[in-house]
Amino acid sequence: MRGYEVHAAKLVDIPLVRRLAEKATILDSEICYTREPGGYQNVSITDMLLPQRGQYTLVGRADKQHVIGQFRLKPDDHLAQIVYIAPALEPQMCDTAWLALMDAMASEAGRRGAHMLTAEVDEGSPLFISMRQSGFAVYARQEIWWRPVGGDPLPEIRLSGVLADETEDDQMDIQLLYSNIVPRLVQAITVPSRDSKGLVYRKGNRVQGYIAVSEGKTGIYIMPYLHPDVLGYEATGIIAGVIAQCNRAGRVPVYVCVRRYQDWLAESLSQIGFEALAQQAMMVRHIAAGIRQTSFASLVQKSFEAVPNASPISKAKLTNQEKPST
Repeated sequence: MRGYEVHAAKLVDIPLVRRLAEKATILDSEICYTREPGGYQNVSITDMLLPQRGQYTLVGRADKQHVIGQFRLKPDDHLAQIVYIAPALEPQMCDTAWLALMDAMASEAGRRGAHMLTAEVDEGSPLFISMRQSGFAVYARQEIWWRPVGGDPLPEIRLSGVLADETEDDQMDIQLLYSNIVPRLVQAITVPSRDSKGLVYRKGNRVQGYIAVSEGKTGIYIMPYLHPDVLGYEATGIIAGVIAQCNRAGRVPVYVCVRRYQDWLAESLSQIGFEALAQQAMMVRHIAAGIRQTSFASLVQKSFEAVPNASPISKAKLTNQEKPST
């Protein structure tokens, strides 16, 4: 793509980043619903200029249009998540600058070891179409439900199991639950955030639910993983019990992300005052990884080296046996 330029954010770019971030499209739902809209115009210099913190900010320009974007990539991880792109792409706008930025983000993420670049996009957003043109594919769909502040009191539903904070002893059971209910195709991209708090619903000797909770200044974001054996009223009680344990539940809205493979939770949520808010697509762009050329030593030679006390004559005979006859 000609006529564009993208570079890592520098000190001179800070005023531009703060100005454009006021109109950002947040592509990480956990951050979107727990932080102030437009909060990225107050981003600190260290967040922008110290990539060792796992955040990478790029600044681009094409056709006199400036764009910025940020993705995060944890150390030793292979999954990069786009945090935001700004300004928001409006209908009828030329998306050349946005396409160039997304290509640069994929390239930068790949250079830093990522195998995939992901984003959570509203399906009605113009950016959804541009991301498909940029090589992103829809891997899963999800619906965001929300419960505004001041709703009806949560019902107290008696559970037959125990809802408690996760512990180290729960890790194997949580992994088994996750692998059983999440489709294999999306298991690598639907793991809960490392910054979230986890609660476990244990019934008898089985973990039948794991709920990831993130609390922020403007909202509470909940990601449930419930086994299909959990009945509707039981799921309602679990979500209500999780909310009751959140410190800010009475002061900020509560959001629940329901992935398509758990859409049966919709009825349980509606029973405790939740309403559907947004339809989103989880989009993934695979990043080609370079393959280093490796030189392999002769298998026969390695066999010789592994044989103790073998004479040079014996080795030579074995070597000659491996040579093709002429």
